[in-house]
Amino acid sequence: MQQIKIFKGLESQVRMLEDEINTWLKSSGKNVVQIFGNMSPQSDQGTSATGEYLNKSPNSPSDVLLVVVYDEP
Repeated sequence: MQQIKIFKGLESQVRMLEDEINTWLKSSGKNVVQIFGNMSPQSDQGTSATGEYLNKSPNSPSDVLLVVVYDEP
């Protein structure tokens, strides 16, 4: 049976999100079927202290949503 795992983060913290997903993939041992995602604008929360935005714009970082579809016996 296929299951899903949802990961949510901010555009300004995409490296942390990647690390979280990769750690989960390694530790879970799940057979991944598909990974897909979406970015959507977020309300104004100021600028990032590190300035690590994917689009380098002065706007607030976007929400990042990634869904991992995997097989569960």
